[in-house]
Amino acid sequence: MSFAAAVPGRSPRHIAIIMDGNGRWAASRGLPRVAGHRRGAEAVRRTVVAASELGIPYLTLFGFSSENWKRPAREIDDLMGLLRHYLRGEIAELHQHGVRVRVIGDKTRLAPDIVSLIDNAEALTRDNSGVNLTVALSYGGRAELVAAARAIAAKAATGALAPEAVNEEAIARHLFTADLPDPDLLIRTSGEQRISNFLLWQCAYTELVFTKTLWPDFGRDDLEQAIADFGCRERRYGASIGSR
Repeated sequence: MSFAAAVPGRSPRHIAIIMDGNGRWAASRGLPRVAGHRRGAEAVRRTVVAASELGIPYLTLFGFSSENWKRPAREIDDLMGLLRHYLRGEIAELHQHGVRVRVIGDKTRLAPDIVSLIDNAEALTRDNSGVNLTVALSYGGRAELVAAARAIAAKAATGALAPEAVNEEAIARHLFTADLPDPDLLIRTSGEQRISNFLLWQCAYTELVFTKTLWPDFGRDDLEQAIADFGCRERRYGASIGSR
């Protein structure tokens, strides 16, 4: 894995990606779904390298949703096995190149050994100053908002937080992404055009790019095309044309 020094250009600070299409990639080749997931893991590697080289400070990948637990047990086992492999085999190299790794989502549904691997990866890379790589595992945007609401309600019940102090900033501080900027650009692969319960609060003003490329085929050219598309858009955050 090669991480070249990058000169920041006119590009988004934070890119989020819904990695979709592993199963269709495998099916189109007569392969088992796990083969698509393996190739998808290679696409993760390529994308982290490209983000580093392009000077993207924050990259968030939707790896496994809370709804994905409904998939067949064999497929879930395969996915968790790939996750273990990635956490054991890639983290040292990511650390060597200054990538900070963190995981958001409901870790209580993950196996204890996977949680331990995640904790070790986060601790090892915590002080790194390169790409901030966030992976959403067992994650759902609605569940995240429920968790934030519960935390705020608990503080209000004890008097630690006044009801009138509950505003947008207070909610944002209780999200899994409290220390991250909101995504500027959200990319979804495979041609689907929905955000699938991903970063619902955070993507209020995010620019959306949908590509027909299946995730296992996604690479630097696709990332650069999405960034170029983003660069052509005028972000007004609700203001009228010419007022910003």
